[in-house]
Amino acid sequence: MVILAQNWAQAFMAANPGKVIQVSGGGSGTGMAALINGTADLANASRPIKDKERKQLAKRRDVEVEEFRVALDALAVYVPASNKIESLTIPQLKSIFRGQTTNWKDVGGEDKSIVLYSRENSSGTYAYFKEHVLEDEDFAATAQTLPGTAAVINAVSKDAGGIGYGGIAYAEGVRTVKVAPADGEPVEPTMENATSGKYPLSRFLKIYSAGKASGIAKEYLDYVLSDDGQKIVEGVGYYPLPKEATAAAE
Repeated sequence: MVILAQNWAQAFMAANPGKVIQVSGGGSGTGMAALINGTADLANASRPIKDKERKQLAKRRDVEVEEFRVALDALAVYVPASNKIESLTIPQLKSIFRGQTTNWKDVGGEDKSIVLYSRENSSGTYAYFKEHVLEDEDFAATAQTLPGTAAVINAVSKDAGGIGYGGIAYAEGVRTVKVAPADGEPVEPTMENATSGKYPLSRFLKIYSAGKASGIAKEYLDYVLSDDGQKIVEGVGYYPLPKEATAAAE
């Protein structure tokens, strides 16, 4: 989330001369540690706070943590309209994008070679898919990298053997497949299912505070959740909070 947070901070400071927000990266765990020991007012996290961290914060700072949903990260898997595959499991997707499954007939489709389309490795979409589907293993060397979800969709729509992934909101000219966790039922990639957490390739990005945020930290949080702040979310490549999703602590 560091790039997103840097963009929020820059925009907030531009709108509020004299007020300073400092952003440091290092991962969700680093942010949580800084929140617990009091060296940060807010912690960005792409995962939920752990029970151990919650208890450490309460003991160290004598307050309860507060959680704010600030953006949605959700991906869909695309195939051309001619492909009759209805659903794929995450283990099947891993095998496909690792280059271990190379023919559609091996996952219930036609006898046709699978052609992989991926995002470039500087993309947050790429990083999310690699982490949550490939379990941080490498994509197949045959995967063709393209600069943007629109380019992936365009390529898949014109390739009868194609498969790609990208933002859940973009699906023109292709068909999305349902995705199932290893031990669950297939779920349609809709924004409603992503928001509820039912769709397996979705997550809320969050900010945590030690007790109620106050001062500049509170003003910054209010900005993040404002229409202007949510436009920045979209510009970085995540999804603004759906209107029905609460941003307050769960």
